[in-house]
Amino acid sequence: MRLSLTSTHPLWQNGWYSPAKRLDSPNFGPRPDGACIDLVVLHSISLPPGQYGGNEVQALFTNQLDWDAHPYFGQIRGLEVSSHFYIRRDGALWQFVSCDDRAWHAGRSEYRGRPHCNDDSIGIELEGLEGETFERAQYDSLARLCETIAGLYPIAHLAGHEHIAPGRKQDPGPGFDWPLLRSLLNFSDQCFPLV
Repeated sequence: MRLSLTSTHPLWQNGWYSPAKRLDSPNFGPRPDGACIDLVVLHSISLPPGQYGGNEVQALFTNQLDWDAHPYFGQIRGLEVSSHFYIRRDGALWQFVSCDDRAWHAGRSEYRGRPHCNDDSIGIELEGLEGETFERAQYDSLARLCETIAGLYPIAHLAGHEHIAPGRKQDPGPGFDWPLLRSLLNFSDQCFPLV
């Protein structure tokens, strides 16, 4: 049996972060033996694209999205994905998969000379649209989350989906303020992508 790194931390229980609203996704799997969770991958998502405030992202991550509710949903019909965390425009935090498990957020990817980034990363989705800006409340929530994750896992890298799947993905995109995030975190500059 694998011992959770978070089993004795007051804010964490078996990879679940208690300040986050928990909504379990069925879309996850075990991490490979010996996986070193040293990467945080940032994404952006909104469903339908550019519309905020609904529960469609939560429904997507729990396989409950009504595929007929919007024409765009037909393009992603049957998609089974998840992320560890989701940060709303107002900074509200949701969690769908234990950080001890592998969420299905990165897809075909490579970073730090390693393929299959789902194996050893924690995925965080920001409610937003690639190329557009994000809210200060999201950066504040993200910074708190990254700090607490780094206190439990050996995080050495933060990257966008665009950095681990270049040419295939463009999120969170040029509207994401990497210098602001860097200023909010007490992380080495080497942790961040060259942007």
